[in-house]
Amino acid sequence: MKKWISTLALAAMSLQGFAQNEVTLDASQAKTQINRQIYGHFAEHLGACIYGGLYVGENNTKIPNINGARKDVIEALKKMKIPNLRWPGGCFADTYHWKDGIGPKKQRPSIVNAWWGGVTEDNSFGTHDFLNLCKELGTEPYLAGNVGSGTVKELSDWVQYVNHNGVSPMANLRKENGQDKAWGVKYWGVGNEAWGCGGNMKAEYYANIYRQYATFMTDWDNGSKLFRIASGANSKDYNWTEVLMRDIPHHMLEGIALHHYSVINWDKKGPAANFTEEHYFKTMQQALFMDELIQKHTAIMDKYDPKKKVALVVDEWGGWYEVEQGTNPGFLYQQNTMRDAVLAGATLNIFHKHSERVRMANLAQIVNVLQAVVLTKEEKMILTPTYHVMEMYNVHQDATNIPVEIKSNDYVFGTEKLPAVSVSASKDQAGVVHISLTNIDINKGQEISINLKGITAKAVTGRVLTSAKVQDHNTFDNPEKVKPTTFTGASISGGTLKVKLPATSVVVLELK
Repeated sequence: MKKWISTLALAAMSLQGFAQNEVTLDASQAKTQINRQIYGHFAEHLGACIYGGLYVGENNTKIPNINGARKDVIEALKKMKIPNLRWPGGCFADTYHWKDGIGPKKQRPSIVNAWWGGVTEDNSFGTHDFLNLCKELGTEPYLAGNVGSGTVKELSDWVQYVNHNGVSPMANLRKENGQDKAWGVKYWGVGNEAWGCGGNMKAEYYANIYRQYATFMTDWDNGSKLFRIASGANSKDYNWTEVLMRDIPHHMLEGIALHHYSVINWDKKGPAANFTEEHYFKTMQQALFMDELIQKHTAIMDKYDPKKKVALVVDEWGGWYEVEQGTNPGFLYQQNTMRDAVLAGATLNIFHKHSERVRMANLAQIVNVLQAVVLTKEEKMILTPTYHVMEMYNVHQDATNIPVEIKSNDYVFGTEKLPAVSVSASKDQAGVVHISLTNIDINKGQEISINLKGITAKAVTGRVLTSAKVQDHNTFDNPEKVKPTTFTGASISGGTLKVKLPATSVVVLELK
């Protein structure tokens, strides 16, 4: 009798440790490609993102570099398969005059970075440095043009400078500066946050300004026409999207941006590493709000563009917290924990879900700023938990999205709750199915039963990113505290896949 009671108690403990969730994948409905460009990144002249992060200068003898760009960072980003990189901002873009950053470096004028820290910017990292870095990375450059303080001619000249292969004033100037062949840049942002630091414009005014700038952004040499991206809405400003979709002719528009950060409170953001469960839960609320945002902005876009020709470009997203103690508040340097890992995993799953409309995105920012994938300190470099998620998830790039139906348990905090489990899946060109899963519950593991409709598989392998505490992170003294390991919590039988997700974890599975 005592043994029977003990067995029941153990069973109850097991059920309490792993709550049941149900998921269905339907491969017969897989039609939409997950555009690899949603795995893009963002580099701004902000803090140590460019100087010391991406770029240390050609004359640096202490840190190995390729034309001034850090070799260790280049190798890490290549492994992550970064598809595009946005530059030079951000708010900085609308104060940046590209001609300041070309020609002999000793002759380039200095400016004050009025947005970020009030430091002197010597313009030693400019157009050639950025585009050659992108070439080294094998990534698409995404240039953000200056609309706030620039001119139509200035942006038109920049397009000609980087893209024109014939004889022209700007092409000739480029050749004088040592670059004979044009780079052929496809992605162009027409201003940044025009509703705020890009000029504090009203939507109707910006729509007209956009039309003016876009008219003169022509390219006869690039293999395909320019992909022009309008400065889009701040989070849930749905009117902004409405006005742009209504007032801008769609033949002049390839994408509309959306910016949304997972911020608890703009006046009191909370710490990046030593946060409480309340901080964590509120951050996850803001992260998962991305799903509703995309649905509502997409509904507006569908009204004017039912064939979904205009892309929704989420070109700034990520967690935003208080800066690390003792650092310049204008440099936005913050640590990166398991909270950021599950935030990234859940967000990417949302992007996959909406891949018909979301065809490009940029995590903010790539090195040493906000939710960075890489942190540097002089010669040292560490990979963050967010880096590992982006690297694990890159198997989905350009694969076909498999629709997911999910019945998730709740992650409960006080009187509030959120769905604990997030799932997405895809099939690549070789027919291999990958499934990515996150569990945002920091207290409970999750047992998931996945019905595999239209998928024949006999074996499953995978990797997991998790740690003992949600606050765990990598440091320069302990750079591998949080890193992916082999996942053994999945088994397959017939058409059902069983998965046991640890608390606060991200898992990517491969079916064979």
